[in-house]
Amino acid sequence: MGLDANALLHGPLFSRATPLDRNNAASRISAYVYGNVLVLAVLIPIVPGPNYVGIAIVLGTALSTFVAHAFAESVGHSVRQRSRLTTAERRAEVRDSVPILTSAVVPCVVLAIGWLGWIEPRTAQLLAELAVLVRIGGIAFVIGRLNGERPSTRLLMTAAALTLVGAMVVVVKVLFTH
Repeated sequence: MGLDANALLHGPLFSRATPLDRNNAASRISAYVYGNVLVLAVLIPIVPGPNYVGIAIVLGTALSTFVAHAFAESVGHSVRQRSRLTTAERRAEVRDSVPILTSAVVPCVVLAIGWLGWIEPRTAQLLAELAVLVRIGGIAFVIGRLNGERPSTRLLMTAAALTLVGAMVVVVKVLFTH
């Protein structure tokens, strides 16, 4: 049986033919939020310069968080199931952790633009931080879609609240760890 890389990495979050069950969707949403909060937390204290914008720190944070999350979720899954994970279950845990890796993509692209000199490094950092905040708030729309809701003022307010809470978590992390 061949391994389909697209199915492994992306799986059907919104596919009508084979929708994700709520547990897998919740796992991916959790990983998405967690990854974005940690990427934002590492972006804020970076002091960019002409030759340094912190891309390696953002990538390292996303990669190490991805590995730690997949490992922790696998251990938790084996406790819930009271058995060792099958290969398919391990793949599912890795796939459900992929949103953590995606949290670094846009910030790294924006930081690279600053590193190349196309925009000021500090502007690139601010844009990267803003992009992550938008991603954090945007998850409200994904959750709304999973719940069958249409975009509304209430959903927009929920997105704003999620963005605010995500920012507060980051402030606490930065204050206590940097």
